Amino acid sequence: MKHYIIAKYKEEVTKQEKEKLLRQIKELFSHLLEINGITQVNVEPNCVDRSNRYDIMIEIEMRDETVLCVYDDCSWHHKWKDEYGHLLEKKTIFDRP
Repeated sequence: MKHYIIAKYKEEVTKQEKEKLLRQIKELFSHLLEINGITQVNVEPNCVDRSNRYDIMIEIEMRDETVLCVYDDCSWHHKWKDEYGHLLEKKTIFDRP
């Protein structure tokens, strides 16, 4: 299955800060590959900078739906929420087989 996190930063986050955050978030999510059952992780910025667009998409490929619970409980997921959640205006979560 694929698990997507699509997020929009708060308005006060500058372009330079977004570039720095992208590097940090890529590093953070790269550790998910240490989890048995997570086979691929992609972190991509939006290539169009408009106010009606989200800023970043995180795609996590998992062997199956049971891995989602492992991901939800892992320290990397909690670090994402604790350290970056306050910078987000909104996010969308989407899962597909």
